[in-house]
Amino acid sequence: MKAVVFLADGFEECEALITVDILRRAGIETVMASVSGRDEVESSRSIWIRADVPASDIDFSSVDMIILPGGRLGTENMAASDIVTEQCRAFSEDRYVAAICAAPSILAGLGLLEGRKATCHPDFEPAMKGAVLTYESVARDGNIITGQGLGATFDFAFELTKILAGDGKVSQIRNAICYRH
Repeated sequence: MKAVVFLADGFEECEALITVDILRRAGIETVMASVSGRDEVESSRSIWIRADVPASDIDFSSVDMIILPGGRLGTENMAASDIVTEQCRAFSEDRYVAAICAAPSILAGLGLLEGRKATCHPDFEPAMKGAVLTYESVARDGNIITGQGLGATFDFAFELTKILAGDGKVSQIRNAICYRH
């Protein structure tokens, strides 16, 4: 299994890195892909992260899931990326798309949440046109998974792990990291 986490300047670092960490612990090939045109991407808290590859170098035909972390500016920058929007549309047809915090608003803006259960950060609820808001930490409707915000990141990452690697792997990781929630 393979996942790609998009990184755009202004991304919420914990939402991205906790998700990458949990997926990699599960043995899922997880690639951090920069949409900024640079190897290094600046997070919402001015932490610089080196991406694994530019998003333009990825062969998405071998990817099972794309993941969009939040962050207000990061979400704006991802929404402006042709690669991100094109892949969201393509993956919504038959593969997994996951977004957390502000980023589900990108999916709503593309019309991908029409009539589907979803969640997001409360500040972005007005942008969730067409979605059936659940107000839960994590919502899954078929192949689209959304998370509410930073506080939901572990549950979000565990849901993605469950989809790609199964419940047993989630249980193993929860125990290994002493996650008791």
